[in-house]
Amino acid sequence: MRTTVGIVGAGPAGLLLARLLHLAGVDCVVLEARDRAYAEARQRAGMLEQSTVDVLRACGAGARLDREGLFHDGIEIRFDGRSHRVDLAAHTGGRQATIYAQTEIVKDLVALQLKDGPPLLFEAQALAVERADTARPAVRYFHEGAEHLLECDYVAGCDGSYGVTRRALPAAGTRVYEHVYPYSWLGVLADVPPTHDELVYAAHERGFALYSMRTPAVSRLYLQVPAGTDPADWPDERIWDELAARYATADGPPLRRGPIMSRSLTPMRTRVTEPMRHGRVLLAGDAAHIVPPTGAKGLNGAVADAVTLAEALALWHRTGGERLLDVYSDTCLHRVRQAVRFSRDLTELLHTGPDRDGSAHRSRTARLRRLLASPGAVAALAHEYTGLWSAWCPAAPAGDGGG
Repeated sequence: MRTTVGIVGAGPAGLLLARLLHLAGVDCVVLEARDRAYAEARQRAGMLEQSTVDVLRACGAGARLDREGLFHDGIEIRFDGRSHRVDLAAHTGGRQATIYAQTEIVKDLVALQLKDGPPLLFEAQALAVERADTARPAVRYFHEGAEHLLECDYVAGCDGSYGVTRRALPAAGTRVYEHVYPYSWLGVLADVPPTHDELVYAAHERGFALYSMRTPAVSRLYLQVPAGTDPADWPDERIWDELAARYATADGPPLRRGPIMSRSLTPMRTRVTEPMRHGRVLLAGDAAHIVPPTGAKGLNGAVADAVTLAEALALWHRTGGERLLDVYSDTCLHRVRQAVRFSRDLTELLHTGPDRDGSAHRSRTARLRRLLASPGAVAALAHEYTGLWSAWCPAAPAGDGGG
């Protein structure tokens, strides 16, 4: 099989890239190792930056998001038993944080792809990327009981941190920067309406907690726990008691409790691969970079990569010019490094580390007080939280500049 762009992975980055290329008239084929049900059920992020929402709307994937998404003008930060609201919209000219689960984004993009988009092959396991440094790269994959070869002009690696496309980058000239935190997030999905209207970040001496939601009837909550924690060691009552302790304020509403439908452990780590390109293989999303979920930059970073890559490929397809492809890695990594810094700073500010005498917690509290007392610092936080990159879509007026 022959196509212009071979996309490995049908997560948000791969599916959005395929949608944008389709709108730009660029042929592509998407290979996904798992079946459709699994791909649409992978629980991941749920907070969308403003530009992510903008590009989903522009490419035709915003109808259900606009009906069912939860649009927030602010967030709460809690410490020392008090709550402090950060008005995101007021500091950013109306930019919002939107709650809409990754599972729903994938469902919307899959439906568009199967309706009028290029081929999307489920249960097509990519085995290797071949001839990466030639003008005719190829993806060898296994599908329906046989091996096949997908020949392309370019290969887009959107297959996550354990996918095969990362292995197409040679060891010589490729650097991987990694940091693993000594704690993880215990995440639960609870069948109970949210207690709060907006996200709540709690910095408590017992550890960090995050109150989020998926729908008006379903809550999504997280607890900082030691790395390697077994979720089975946390029964429902223990989870709710710990959440209540970390969220407690003198005047806040009591935490609503309900049945916990699922629980999972999310390791906290940073990993960045540089460069994000070798020959005609270009990485996007988790295949290139992973950041702690504290700043909600994982999914949004994957979307930004897809937008940047789609614009570069569309320009090449339209004019033969490779200037945006030549700077693709540098363009993305500039944004990625900012996301890494923001995620690291927010993680270290809100989480509890080794603290024998309580001085570390007092220092974090002092930093939080200083940050929230400074209009400039709060404005900077709001801008970075809602996203600094700009959306692009071939369905909307756009130039040939960088995304």
